[in-house]
Amino acid sequence: MRGRARLLAGLAALALILGPALAEARPGGGSSSGSRGSRTYSPPPVTRTAPEGARPMERTTTPQQQAARPGMAAPAQPARGGLFGGFGGAMLGGLIGVGLGGLLFGNGLFGGISGLGGVLGLLIQVALVVLLVRFAMKLFRNRQQPAMAGGPNPNAMQRDMQQEARPAMGGAAPRTQPLQVTPQDFNAFESMLYDVNAAWSRRDEATLQRLATPEMAGFFAQDLRDLDARGWRNETRDVKLEQGDLAEAWSENGVDFATVAMRFSLIDITLDNQGRVVEGSPDRRSQAVEHWTFRRQGQGAWQLSAIQQPG
Repeated sequence: MRGRARLLAGLAALALILGPALAEARPGGGSSSGSRGSRTYSPPPVTRTAPEGARPMERTTTPQQQAARPGMAAPAQPARGGLFGGFGGAMLGGLIGVGLGGLLFGNGLFGGISGLGGVLGLLIQVALVVLLVRFAMKLFRNRQQPAMAGGPNPNAMQRDMQQEARPAMGGAAPRTQPLQVTPQDFNAFESMLYDVNAAWSRRDEATLQRLATPEMAGFFAQDLRDLDARGWRNETRDVKLEQGDLAEAWSENGVDFATVAMRFSLIDITLDNQGRVVEGSPDRRSQAVEHWTFRRQGQGAWQLSAIQQPG
C-alpha cells in the first residue's frame, strides 16, 4: 500500500511539473517566438494592457548581429555556466533526479530524514521538489530578461478611436522611422487573433502559412507535430479580445512592423486521441496576455511575425 502511495505521489509531482507545458499548448506554445526585424532582441515598450512587458525571444531565426542597432552594443548572451549550464546544470539536474528517485523508491527527498516518513511527509517532499523546480525555472528566466525600455502607451486598440503610432523611445536606428497605424489596421490585427486561433484549432497549416510569416508558420507546424507525438491536439474556442493597445510601430527597409499588446479570453483545452480532455475545461474560460507583432511589406497584407509572452 505504501509503495503504491509513493508511486502515485511521484506521478503527481511529475504532473505538477509538466502541467504548465500542457496549459500553454495554444498558438505560440507559451513561448516567445518569431522576429521583429531590427528590434527582435529589444523588448517592446510596456503598455497598460501588458505592464510587465514581454519576455525576450526564445525561438527566432533572426541572427542577433543582424538585429542589433548600429552604434549600440548587442545584448549580452547568457553565460554558458549559468543556472542550467555546465557543471551547475548537471548538478541541479542530478539533485532533482535523485530527489524524485528517492520519493518513488521510498527513501525520501533527503534519504536520512526519518521524521518525514509516511504519506503526509511524502506529499510535503513532493511539494518541495515542485517548488524548487519552478523557482529554479523562474530564476533562470529572470536572469535572461533584459531591462525594459519605454513607458506606458495610453493608446487603446478600439475601433471607434483615431490612433497614431508613437515613435519608439530610446533612440531608433537611423534606418527605421515611425509608422502611423490606422483603425483599419487595428481591425486587421483583431481579426488575425481570431483567424490564427481558428486555423490552429482546425490544424489548418495552409491557412496558417497565409496568415503568418514563413518563420512563424514553421514554428506552428513544429508545435503541431510535438502535440501529435504526445497523442494530443489543442483547441482554442470562443476567443474574445478584452483589451489591446499599441506598443510600437515602425518601418525599416520598406517593411512595416507593429507590435500590439492584447489581453484576451478563450476556451483552451487539450485533448487526447480519444477526445478526452487532458488539460483545461470546455466550460471554463482562461485569460492570456501576449504581444503580437505584425509585418507588412509594401501594399501587401499584414502577417503575424512574432508572439511574445509577458515578462
